Amino acid sequence: MLTLLFLLAIAAFFLAYFFYGNFLNKKFDLDNSRPTPAHSEYDGVDRVPADKSVLLGHHFSSIAGAGPIVGPIVAASAFGWGATLLWVVLGAIFIGGVHDFSAMIASIRHHGRSIANIARETMSPLAYKLMLIFIWLALIYVLVVFTDLTSATFIADGGVASSALMFILLAIGFGLAVYRFKIKVWRASLLFVPLVFLAIWIGQQIPIQAAQIPALLGNDPGNMWDIILILYCFIASTTPVWILLQPRDYLSSYLLYASVLGAFIGILFGGLSIHFPALTAWSHPQLGSLFPILFITVACGSCSGFHAIVASGTSSKQLDKETDTRLVGYGAMLIEGIVAVMALVTVMILVKGDPLLSQPPLTIYGRGMGRFLAVLGLPEKLGYSFGLLALSTFILTTLDTCTRLGRYIFEEFFSIKGTRSRYFSTIATLALPAFFVLINLRDAQGRVIPAWKAIWPVFGASNQLLAALTLLVITLWVRKMGKKFLFTLLPMLFMIIMTLWSLLLLINQYRISAIGLIAIVLLLLAVLLIIEAFRSLSRQNSSQN
Repeated sequence: MLTLLFLLAIAAFFLAYFFYGNFLNKKFDLDNSRPTPAHSEYDGVDRVPADKSVLLGHHFSSIAGAGPIVGPIVAASAFGWGATLLWVVLGAIFIGGVHDFSAMIASIRHHGRSIANIARETMSPLAYKLMLIFIWLALIYVLVVFTDLTSATFIADGGVASSALMFILLAIGFGLAVYRFKIKVWRASLLFVPLVFLAIWIGQQIPIQAAQIPALLGNDPGNMWDIILILYCFIASTTPVWILLQPRDYLSSYLLYASVLGAFIGILFGGLSIHFPALTAWSHPQLGSLFPILFITVACGSCSGFHAIVASGTSSKQLDKETDTRLVGYGAMLIEGIVAVMALVTVMILVKGDPLLSQPPLTIYGRGMGRFLAVLGLPEKLGYSFGLLALSTFILTTLDTCTRLGRYIFEEFFSIKGTRSRYFSTIATLALPAFFVLINLRDAQGRVIPAWKAIWPVFGASNQLLAALTLLVITLWVRKMGKKFLFTLLPMLFMIIMTLWSLLLLINQYRISAIGLIAIVLLLLAVLLIIEAFRSLSRQNSSQN
Protein backbone atom coordinates (compact mmCIF):
# COMPACT_ATOMS: atom_id res chain seq x y z
CA MET A 1 0.00 0.00 0.00
CA LEU A 2 2.79 2.45 0.93
CA THR A 3 4.73 1.71 -2.24
CA LEU A 4 1.63 2.10 -4.39
CA LEU A 5 0.69 5.46 -2.85
CA PHE A 6 4.24 6.72 -3.27
CA LEU A 7 4.38 5.66 -6.93
CA LEU A 8 1.00 7.25 -7.62
CA ALA A 9 2.22 10.54 -6.16
CA ILE A 10 5.40 10.43 -8.28
CA ALA A 11 3.36 9.61 -11.39
CA ALA A 12 1.01 12.54 -10.71
CA PHE A 13 3.94 14.97 -10.48
CA PHE A 14 5.56 13.50 -13.60
CA LEU A 15 2.39 13.83 -15.69
CA ALA A 16 1.71 17.31 -14.34
CA TYR A 17 5.13 18.56 -15.47
CA PHE A 18 4.50 17.56 -19.07
CA PHE A 19 0.79 18.28 -19.43
CA TYR A 20 -0.04 21.11 -17.02
CA GLY A 21 3.43 22.57 -17.49
CA ASN A 22 2.79 22.71 -21.23
CA PHE A 23 -0.58 24.37 -20.54
CA LEU A 24 1.19 27.11 -18.54
CA ASN A 25 3.79 27.54 -21.30
CA LYS A 26 0.99 28.33 -23.75
CA LYS A 27 -0.88 30.56 -21.31
CA PHE A 28 2.14 32.86 -20.92
CA ASP A 29 3.40 32.62 -24.54
CA LEU A 30 6.99 31.77 -23.62
CA ASP A 31 9.37 33.05 -26.29
CA ASN A 32 13.17 32.69 -26.28
CA SER A 33 13.55 35.61 -28.68
CA ARG A 34 12.77 37.95 -25.76
CA PRO A 35 16.00 38.67 -23.84
CA THR A 36 15.75 37.94 -20.13
CA PRO A 37 16.93 40.48 -17.50
CA ALA A 38 20.07 38.38 -16.96
CA HIS A 39 21.14 39.42 -20.48
CA SER A 40 19.44 42.78 -21.08
CA GLU A 41 20.43 44.16 -17.64
CA TYR A 42 23.55 42.14 -16.83
CA ASP A 43 25.54 43.63 -13.90
CA GLY A 44 27.89 40.83 -12.85
CA VAL A 45 26.61 40.81 -9.26
CA ASP A 46 22.88 39.98 -9.11
CA ARG A 47 21.91 39.75 -12.81
CA VAL A 48 24.01 36.93 -14.24
CA PRO A 49 22.71 34.28 -16.71
CA ALA A 50 23.01 30.74 -15.37
CA ASP A 51 22.85 27.33 -16.99
CA LYS A 52 19.35 25.96 -16.36
CA SER A 53 20.71 23.01 -14.37
CA VAL A 54 22.67 25.40 -12.14
CA LEU A 55 19.67 27.70 -11.75
CA LEU A 56 17.36 24.78 -10.99
CA GLY A 57 19.76 23.82 -8.21
CA HIS A 58 19.82 27.37 -6.86
CA HIS A 59 16.07 27.89 -7.09
CA PHE A 60 15.13 24.51 -5.67
CA SER A 61 17.64 24.72 -2.82
CA SER A 62 16.42 28.22 -1.99
CA ILE A 63 12.71 27.38 -1.88
CA ALA A 64 13.08 24.00 -0.16
CA GLY A 65 14.76 24.60 3.19
CA ALA A 66 13.01 22.88 6.07
CA GLY A 67 9.52 23.82 4.86
CA PRO A 68 8.61 20.64 2.92
CA ILE A 69 9.97 18.57 5.83
CA VAL A 70 8.60 20.28 8.94
CA GLY A 71 5.10 21.10 7.64
CA PRO A 72 4.07 17.62 6.43
CA ILE A 73 5.50 15.91 9.53
CA VAL A 74 3.71 18.30 11.92
CA ALA A 75 0.43 18.04 9.98
CA ALA A 76 0.53 14.25 9.60
CA SER A 77 1.33 13.79 13.29
CA ALA A 78 -1.62 15.99 14.23
CA PHE A 79 -4.29 15.05 11.68
CA GLY A 80 -3.08 11.88 9.96
CA TRP A 81 -1.43 11.38 6.59
CA GLY A 82 -4.52 11.15 4.32
CA ALA A 83 -5.58 14.79 4.00
CA THR A 84 -1.92 15.86 4.18
CA LEU A 85 -0.99 13.70 1.19
CA LEU A 86 -3.91 15.00 -0.88
CA TRP A 87 -2.99 18.61 -0.11
CA VAL A 88 0.68 18.07 -1.00
CA VAL A 89 -0.04 16.45 -4.38
CA LEU A 90 -2.99 18.56 -5.55
CA GLY A 91 -1.64 21.75 -4.03
CA ALA A 92 1.80 21.45 -5.64
CA ILE A 93 0.35 20.72 -9.10
CA PHE A 94 -2.55 23.18 -9.33
CA ILE A 95 -1.72 25.91 -6.81
CA GLY A 96 1.96 26.00 -5.80
CA GLY A 97 3.29 25.19 -9.26
CA VAL A 98 1.06 27.79 -10.92
CA HIS A 99 2.06 30.34 -8.28
CA ASP A 100 5.81 29.78 -8.77
CA PHE A 101 5.69 29.62 -12.57
CA SER A 102 3.56 32.73 -12.96
CA ALA A 103 5.56 34.76 -10.40
CA MET A 104 8.80 34.00 -12.24
CA ILE A 105 7.53 34.79 -15.73
CA ALA A 106 5.78 37.96 -14.50
CA SER A 107 9.06 39.16 -13.00
CA ILE A 108 10.96 38.38 -16.21
CA ARG A 109 8.44 40.40 -18.21
CA HIS A 110 8.95 43.31 -15.77
CA HIS A 111 12.79 43.55 -15.96
CA GLY A 112 13.39 41.12 -13.10
CA ARG A 113 11.43 43.26 -10.65
CA SER A 114 9.69 42.03 -7.52
CA ILE A 115 6.05 41.04 -7.15
CA ALA A 116 5.58 44.30 -5.26
CA ASN A 117 6.69 46.26 -8.33
CA ILE A 118 4.22 44.33 -10.44
CA ALA A 119 1.54 45.22 -7.87
CA ARG A 120 2.35 48.89 -8.41
CA GLU A 121 1.82 48.58 -12.15
CA THR A 122 -1.33 46.48 -11.94
CA MET A 123 -2.89 48.01 -8.81
CA SER A 124 -1.55 51.22 -7.22
CA PRO A 125 1.47 52.86 -5.50
CA LEU A 126 -0.16 52.11 -2.13
CA ALA A 127 -0.44 48.42 -3.02
CA TYR A 128 3.25 48.50 -3.94
CA LYS A 129 4.28 49.83 -0.52
CA LEU A 130 1.95 47.48 1.36
CA MET A 131 3.25 44.51 -0.61
CA LEU A 132 6.86 45.46 0.13
CA ILE A 133 6.13 45.61 3.86
CA PHE A 134 4.32 42.28 3.77
CA ILE A 135 7.14 40.57 1.85
CA TRP A 136 9.82 41.99 4.12
CA LEU A 137 7.99 40.78 7.24
CA ALA A 138 7.52 37.32 5.70
CA LEU A 139 11.27 37.15 5.06
CA ILE A 140 11.98 38.06 8.69
CA TYR A 141 9.86 35.12 9.85
CA VAL A 142 11.70 32.77 7.48
CA LEU A 143 15.06 33.95 8.83
CA VAL A 144 13.98 33.45 12.46
CA VAL A 145 12.54 29.97 11.90
CA PHE A 146 15.33 28.58 9.73
CA THR A 147 18.19 30.12 11.76
CA ASP A 148 16.83 28.49 14.91
CA LEU A 149 16.27 25.13 13.17
CA THR A 150 19.81 25.11 11.73
CA SER A 151 21.32 25.99 15.09
CA ALA A 152 19.42 23.11 16.73
CA THR A 153 20.59 20.71 14.01
CA PHE A 154 24.25 21.69 14.47
CA ILE A 155 23.99 21.14 18.24
CA ALA A 156 22.26 17.77 17.78
CA ASP A 157 24.91 16.50 15.34
CA GLY A 158 28.33 18.18 15.37
CA GLY A 159 29.35 16.17 12.30
CA VAL A 160 26.64 17.92 10.30
CA ALA A 161 28.05 21.29 11.41
CA SER A 162 31.56 20.28 10.29
CA SER A 163 30.31 19.02 6.93
CA ALA A 164 28.28 22.19 6.37
CA LEU A 165 31.34 24.40 6.88
CA MET A 166 33.41 22.27 4.50
CA PHE A 167 30.60 22.43 1.99
CA ILE A 168 30.71 26.25 1.96
CA LEU A 169 34.43 26.16 1.13
CA LEU A 170 33.80 23.66 -1.68
CA ALA A 171 31.10 25.92 -3.11
CA ILE A 172 33.49 28.88 -3.24
CA GLY A 173 36.04 26.67 -5.01
CA PHE A 174 33.43 25.54 -7.52
CA GLY A 175 32.40 29.15 -8.21
CA LEU A 176 35.98 30.19 -8.87
CA ALA A 177 36.57 27.16 -11.10
CA VAL A 178 33.53 27.84 -13.31
CA TYR A 179 33.41 31.64 -13.42
CA ARG A 180 37.06 32.65 -13.05
CA PHE A 181 38.99 29.73 -14.54
CA LYS A 182 36.25 29.03 -17.13
CA ILE A 183 36.08 25.29 -16.45
CA LYS A 184 32.97 23.67 -17.92
CA VAL A 185 30.20 23.03 -15.38
CA TRP A 186 30.18 19.28 -16.03
CA ARG A 187 33.95 19.00 -15.62
CA ALA A 188 33.96 20.96 -12.37
CA SER A 189 31.05 18.82 -11.19
CA LEU A 190 33.08 15.64 -11.69
CA LEU A 191 35.51 16.93 -9.07
CA PHE A 192 33.39 18.88 -6.62
CA VAL A 193 30.25 16.74 -6.38
CA PRO A 194 32.17 13.67 -5.06
CA LEU A 195 33.98 15.98 -2.62
CA VAL A 196 30.62 17.12 -1.26
CA PHE A 197 29.67 13.55 -0.44
CA LEU A 198 33.13 12.89 0.98
CA ALA A 199 32.59 15.86 3.30
CA ILE A 200 29.67 13.97 4.89
CA TRP A 201 31.99 11.19 6.03
CA ILE A 202 34.83 13.54 7.05
CA GLY A 203 32.38 15.64 9.08
CA GLN A 204 31.50 12.61 11.19
CA GLN A 205 35.18 12.06 11.91
CA ILE A 206 35.79 15.61 13.14
CA PRO A 207 32.47 16.80 14.60
CA ILE A 208 32.17 20.25 16.15
CA GLN A 209 30.94 19.61 19.68
CA ALA A 210 28.78 22.08 21.58
CA ALA A 211 31.53 22.42 24.20
CA GLN A 212 33.89 23.71 21.51
CA ILE A 213 31.65 26.70 20.71
CA PRO A 214 32.78 29.85 22.58
CA ALA A 215 30.37 30.51 25.47
CA LEU A 216 29.94 34.26 25.10
CA LEU A 217 26.15 34.51 25.40
CA GLY A 218 24.99 32.90 28.61
CA ASN A 219 26.90 29.65 28.08
CA ASP A 220 24.38 28.72 25.39
CA PRO A 221 26.00 27.14 22.30
CA GLY A 222 22.69 27.58 20.49
CA ASN A 223 22.99 31.35 20.80
CA MET A 224 26.54 31.24 19.48
CA TRP A 225 25.47 29.18 16.46
CA ASP A 226 22.68 31.70 15.90
CA ILE A 227 25.21 34.54 15.79
CA ILE A 228 27.54 32.59 13.50
CA LEU A 229 24.65 31.88 11.12
CA ILE A 230 23.57 35.55 11.13
CA LEU A 231 27.15 36.58 10.24
CA TYR A 232 27.21 33.96 7.49
CA CYS A 233 23.97 35.40 6.08
CA PHE A 234 25.53 38.86 6.02
CA ILE A 235 28.57 37.69 4.07
CA ALA A 236 26.58 35.50 1.66
CA SER A 237 24.08 38.28 0.96
CA THR A 238 26.66 40.94 0.10
CA THR A 239 28.97 38.91 -2.16
CA PRO A 240 28.37 38.38 -5.92
CA VAL A 241 25.98 35.51 -6.69
CA TRP A 242 28.58 33.62 -8.73
CA ILE A 243 31.05 33.15 -5.87
CA LEU A 244 28.77 31.47 -3.31
CA LEU A 245 25.03 31.61 -4.01
CA GLN A 246 24.92 29.92 -7.42
CA PRO A 247 27.68 27.30 -6.88
CA ARG A 248 26.58 26.35 -3.34
CA ASP A 249 22.97 25.97 -4.42
CA TYR A 250 24.00 23.93 -7.45
CA LEU A 251 26.17 21.55 -5.42
CA SER A 252 23.57 21.25 -2.66
CA SER A 253 20.99 20.14 -5.21
CA TYR A 254 22.99 16.93 -5.67
CA LEU A 255 22.54 16.18 -1.98
CA LEU A 256 18.82 16.52 -2.38
CA TYR A 257 18.71 14.51 -5.60
CA ALA A 258 20.67 11.78 -3.83
CA SER A 259 18.36 11.87 -0.81
CA VAL A 260 15.31 11.72 -3.10
CA LEU A 261 16.78 8.77 -4.99
CA GLY A 262 17.85 7.02 -1.79
CA ALA A 263 14.43 7.51 -0.21
CA PHE A 264 12.75 6.36 -3.42
CA ILE A 265 14.73 3.11 -3.41
CA GLY A 266 14.22 2.65 0.33
CA ILE A 267 10.45 3.09 0.08
CA LEU A 268 10.20 0.77 -2.94
CA PHE A 269 12.42 -2.05 -1.68
CA GLY A 270 12.57 -1.53 2.09
CA GLY A 271 9.49 -3.60 2.86
CA LEU A 272 7.98 -0.69 4.78
CA SER A 273 4.31 -0.61 5.71
CA ILE A 274 1.82 2.04 6.75
CA HIS A 275 1.13 1.94 10.49
CA PHE A 276 0.03 5.50 11.23
CA PRO A 277 -3.70 6.33 10.79
CA ALA A 278 -4.82 8.19 7.67
CA LEU A 279 -7.01 10.33 9.93
CA THR A 280 -6.32 10.77 13.63
CA ALA A 281 -8.68 13.66 14.40
CA TRP A 282 -10.43 16.61 12.79
CA SER A 283 -9.01 18.88 15.45
CA HIS A 284 -5.74 19.06 17.40
CA PRO A 285 -5.50 20.54 20.94
CA GLN A 286 -2.53 22.81 20.11
CA LEU A 287 -2.96 23.45 16.37
CA GLY A 288 -6.75 23.66 16.00
CA SER A 289 -9.10 22.25 13.35
CA LEU A 290 -7.96 20.51 10.17
CA PHE A 291 -9.73 23.19 8.16
CA PRO A 292 -8.02 25.65 7.76
CA ILE A 293 -4.90 24.81 9.82
CA LEU A 294 -3.70 22.04 7.48
CA PHE A 295 -3.29 24.57 4.67
CA ILE A 296 -1.00 26.86 6.64
CA THR A 297 0.92 24.08 8.39
CA VAL A 298 1.93 22.43 5.11
CA ALA A 299 3.26 25.36 3.15
CA CYS A 300 6.40 24.80 1.07
CA GLY A 301 5.44 21.28 0.00
CA SER A 302 2.17 22.49 -1.56
CA CYS A 303 2.21 26.25 -2.00
CA SER A 304 4.43 28.93 -0.51
CA GLY A 305 4.50 32.70 -0.88
CA PHE A 306 8.22 32.62 -0.16
CA HIS A 307 8.70 30.89 -3.51
CA ALA A 308 7.37 33.98 -5.30
CA ILE A 309 9.96 36.14 -3.54
CA VAL A 310 12.74 33.82 -4.72
CA ALA A 311 11.25 33.48 -8.21
CA SER A 312 10.94 37.24 -8.67
CA GLY A 313 13.95 38.14 -6.53
CA THR A 314 17.00 36.08 -7.46
CA SER A 315 15.95 33.41 -9.99
CA SER A 316 14.31 35.77 -12.51
CA LYS A 317 17.56 37.76 -12.59
CA GLN A 318 19.56 34.65 -13.51
CA LEU A 319 17.23 32.94 -16.01
CA ASP A 320 19.00 32.41 -19.34
CA LYS A 321 15.87 32.13 -21.52
CA GLU A 322 12.10 32.18 -21.04
CA THR A 323 11.48 28.48 -21.70
CA ASP A 324 13.71 27.62 -18.73
CA THR A 325 10.81 28.85 -16.54
CA ARG A 326 9.02 25.53 -16.91
CA LEU A 327 11.93 23.55 -15.47
CA VAL A 328 13.08 26.07 -12.88
CA GLY A 329 9.70 27.45 -11.77
CA TYR A 330 7.19 24.64 -12.18
CA GLY A 331 9.63 21.72 -12.06
CA ALA A 332 11.26 22.82 -8.80
CA MET A 333 7.85 23.03 -7.12
CA LEU A 334 7.00 19.48 -8.16
CA ILE A 335 10.35 18.19 -6.88
CA GLU A 336 9.60 19.89 -3.60
CA GLY A 337 6.27 18.09 -3.58
CA ILE A 338 8.18 14.80 -3.86
CA VAL A 339 10.33 15.81 -0.87
CA ALA A 340 7.17 16.58 1.10
CA VAL A 341 5.76 13.12 0.27
CA MET A 342 9.04 11.55 1.45
CA ALA A 343 8.81 13.49 4.71
CA LEU A 344 5.23 12.30 5.07
CA VAL A 345 6.33 8.68 4.70
CA THR A 346 8.63 9.07 7.73
CA VAL A 347 5.44 9.49 9.80
CA MET A 348 3.34 6.93 7.92
CA ILE A 349 5.73 4.10 8.89
CA LEU A 350 5.44 4.87 12.62
CA VAL A 351 2.79 3.53 14.95
CA LYS A 352 0.55 5.99 16.75
CA GLY A 353 2.08 6.78 20.13
CA ASP A 354 5.66 6.08 19.02
CA PRO A 355 8.03 8.11 21.30
CA LEU A 356 9.79 9.41 18.17
CA LEU A 357 6.67 11.47 17.38
CA SER A 358 7.43 13.66 20.40
CA GLN A 359 10.80 14.59 18.92
CA PRO A 360 11.40 17.65 16.64
CA PRO A 361 10.36 17.13 12.98
CA LEU A 362 13.98 17.17 11.78
CA THR A 363 14.80 14.24 14.07
CA ILE A 364 11.82 12.28 12.71
CA TYR A 365 12.96 13.02 9.17
CA GLY A 366 16.57 12.05 9.92
CA ARG A 367 15.52 8.74 11.48
CA GLY A 368 13.30 8.02 8.51
CA MET A 369 16.14 8.72 6.08
CA GLY A 370 18.34 6.38 8.10
CA ARG A 371 15.79 3.57 7.57
CA PHE A 372 15.41 4.36 3.87
CA LEU A 373 19.16 4.41 3.18
CA ALA A 374 19.73 1.24 5.21
CA VAL A 375 18.29 -0.60 2.18
CA LEU A 376 21.42 0.52 0.28
CA GLY A 377 23.66 -0.97 2.97
CA LEU A 378 24.46 2.30 4.76
CA PRO A 379 24.53 2.27 8.56
CA GLU A 380 21.44 4.00 9.94
CA LYS A 381 23.61 6.51 11.84
CA LEU A 382 25.34 7.60 8.62
CA GLY A 383 21.99 7.74 6.81
CA TYR A 384 20.62 9.86 9.64
CA SER A 385 23.56 12.28 9.40
CA PHE A 386 23.25 12.42 5.62
CA GLY A 387 19.57 13.31 5.89
CA LEU A 388 20.28 16.07 8.41
CA LEU A 389 23.20 17.44 6.36
CA ALA A 390 21.11 17.58 3.19
CA LEU A 391 18.39 19.35 5.12
CA SER A 392 20.70 21.82 6.89
CA THR A 393 22.34 22.59 3.54
CA PHE A 394 19.00 23.61 2.08
CA ILE A 395 18.21 25.64 5.17
CA LEU A 396 21.52 27.51 4.79
CA THR A 397 20.64 28.14 1.16
CA THR A 398 17.26 29.52 2.17
CA LEU A 399 18.86 31.69 4.84
CA ASP A 400 21.30 33.53 2.60
CA THR A 401 18.83 33.78 -0.29
CA CYS A 402 16.26 35.15 2.14
CA THR A 403 18.73 37.74 3.44
CA ARG A 404 19.60 38.86 -0.09
CA LEU A 405 15.91 39.16 -0.92
CA GLY A 406 15.30 41.14 2.26
CA ARG A 407 18.10 43.47 1.16
CA TYR A 408 16.44 43.97 -2.22
CA ILE A 409 13.09 44.77 -0.60
CA PHE A 410 14.61 47.18 1.93
CA GLU A 411 16.52 49.04 -0.79
CA GLU A 412 13.42 49.13 -2.98
CA PHE A 413 11.15 50.48 -0.22
CA PHE A 414 13.50 53.34 0.73
CA SER A 415 14.86 53.85 -2.83
CA ILE A 416 18.42 53.23 -1.62
CA LYS A 417 21.07 52.99 -4.31
CA GLY A 418 24.84 52.71 -4.51
CA THR A 419 27.41 49.94 -4.32
CA ARG A 420 27.68 50.16 -0.52
CA SER A 421 23.95 50.23 0.15
CA ARG A 422 23.83 46.46 0.26
CA TYR A 423 25.79 46.41 3.53
CA PHE A 424 23.44 48.74 5.39
CA SER A 425 20.33 47.08 3.94
CA THR A 426 21.58 43.63 4.92
CA ILE A 427 22.26 44.73 8.50
CA ALA A 428 18.77 46.25 8.71
CA THR A 429 17.25 42.98 7.45
CA LEU A 430 19.18 40.80 9.92
CA ALA A 431 18.62 42.94 13.03
CA LEU A 432 15.14 41.59 13.89
CA PRO A 433 15.98 37.89 13.28
CA ALA A 434 19.06 38.27 15.49
CA PHE A 435 16.87 39.75 18.22
CA PHE A 436 14.17 37.06 18.05
CA VAL A 437 16.53 34.04 18.08
CA LEU A 438 18.38 35.38 21.13
CA ILE A 439 15.36 36.01 23.38
CA ASN A 440 12.91 33.64 25.05
CA LEU A 441 9.61 33.22 23.17
CA ARG A 442 6.47 31.69 24.68
CA ASP A 443 3.43 29.82 23.40
CA ALA A 444 -0.22 30.68 24.06
CA GLN A 445 0.02 29.00 27.51
CA GLY A 446 3.08 31.08 28.48
CA ARG A 447 5.63 28.26 28.22
CA VAL A 448 9.12 29.01 26.85
CA ILE A 449 9.54 27.23 23.51
CA PRO A 450 12.13 27.27 20.68
CA ALA A 451 11.97 30.33 18.42
CA TRP A 452 11.04 28.26 15.35
CA LYS A 453 8.11 26.67 17.17
CA ALA A 454 6.84 30.01 18.46
CA ILE A 455 7.02 31.67 15.05
CA TRP A 456 5.81 28.68 12.95
CA PRO A 457 2.03 29.33 13.23
CA VAL A 458 2.30 32.96 12.14
CA PHE A 459 5.04 32.06 9.65
CA GLY A 460 2.74 29.53 8.00
CA ALA A 461 -0.19 31.95 7.90
CA SER A 462 1.87 34.86 6.54
CA ASN A 463 3.63 32.63 4.04
CA GLN A 464 0.38 31.29 2.64
CA LEU A 465 -1.26 34.70 2.68
CA LEU A 466 1.67 36.05 0.68
CA ALA A 467 1.02 33.28 -1.87
CA ALA A 468 -2.64 34.32 -2.03
CA LEU A 469 -1.73 37.97 -2.52
CA THR A 470 0.84 37.08 -5.17
CA LEU A 471 -1.81 35.12 -7.05
CA LEU A 472 -4.09 38.14 -6.68
CA VAL A 473 -1.50 40.39 -8.34
CA ILE A 474 -0.84 37.80 -11.06
CA THR A 475 -4.56 37.42 -11.75
CA LEU A 476 -4.94 41.17 -12.25
CA TRP A 477 -1.86 41.19 -14.51
CA VAL A 478 -3.15 38.29 -16.63
CA ARG A 479 -6.58 39.96 -16.87
CA LYS A 480 -4.92 43.22 -17.90
CA MET A 481 -3.24 41.36 -20.78
CA GLY A 482 -6.68 40.28 -21.99
CA LYS A 483 -6.17 36.58 -21.22
CA LYS A 484 -8.41 34.10 -19.42
CA PHE A 485 -7.39 34.00 -15.77
CA LEU A 486 -9.44 31.23 -14.14
CA PHE A 487 -6.30 29.11 -13.65
CA THR A 488 -4.91 31.74 -11.23
CA LEU A 489 -8.21 33.06 -9.87
CA LEU A 490 -9.41 29.78 -8.32
CA PRO A 491 -6.13 29.03 -6.48
CA MET A 492 -6.08 32.65 -5.29
CA LEU A 493 -9.59 32.48 -3.83
CA PHE A 494 -8.88 29.20 -2.06
CA MET A 495 -5.65 30.49 -0.49
CA ILE A 496 -7.19 33.80 0.61
CA ILE A 497 -10.10 32.06 2.34
CA MET A 498 -7.88 29.54 4.14
CA THR A 499 -5.27 32.07 5.28
CA LEU A 500 -7.63 34.83 6.46
CA TRP A 501 -9.57 32.17 8.37
CA SER A 502 -6.32 30.98 9.96
CA LEU A 503 -5.25 34.48 10.95
CA LEU A 504 -8.59 35.08 12.70
CA LEU A 505 -8.10 31.84 14.65
CA LEU A 506 -4.54 32.87 15.61
CA ILE A 507 -5.74 36.26 16.83
CA ASN A 508 -8.42 34.57 18.94
CA GLN A 509 -5.90 32.08 20.35
CA TYR A 510 -2.96 34.42 21.13
CA ARG A 511 -4.89 37.64 21.86
CA ILE A 512 -2.61 40.58 22.76
CA SER A 513 0.77 38.85 22.58
CA ALA A 514 3.71 39.00 20.16
CA ILE A 515 2.16 36.36 17.88
CA GLY A 516 -1.33 37.83 18.22
CA LEU A 517 -0.15 41.34 17.34
CA ILE A 518 1.78 40.06 14.33
CA ALA A 519 -1.34 38.23 13.14
CA ILE A 520 -3.39 41.43 13.50
CA VAL A 521 -0.85 43.43 11.46
CA LEU A 522 -0.80 40.78 8.72
CA LEU A 523 -4.59 40.67 8.60
CA LEU A 524 -4.82 44.45 8.24
CA LEU A 525 -2.18 44.50 5.49
CA ALA A 526 -4.02 41.74 3.62
CA VAL A 527 -7.39 43.48 3.89
CA LEU A 528 -5.90 46.76 2.61
CA LEU A 529 -4.32 44.96 -0.36
CA ILE A 530 -7.59 43.21 -1.21
CA ILE A 531 -9.38 46.58 -1.11
CA GLU A 532 -6.73 48.03 -3.43
CA ALA A 533 -7.27 45.08 -5.78
CA PHE A 534 -10.99 45.80 -6.01
CA ARG A 535 -10.27 49.47 -6.64
CA SER A 536 -7.86 48.53 -9.41
CA LEU A 537 -10.43 46.18 -10.93
CA SER A 538 -13.03 48.93 -10.82
CA ARG A 539 -10.66 51.36 -12.57
CA GLN A 540 -9.90 48.76 -15.26
CA ASN A 541 -13.61 48.22 -15.88
CA SER A 542 -14.24 51.98 -16.04
CA SER A 543 -11.42 52.51 -18.56
CA GLN A 544 -12.74 49.67 -20.72
CA ASN A 545 -16.22 51.21 -20.70
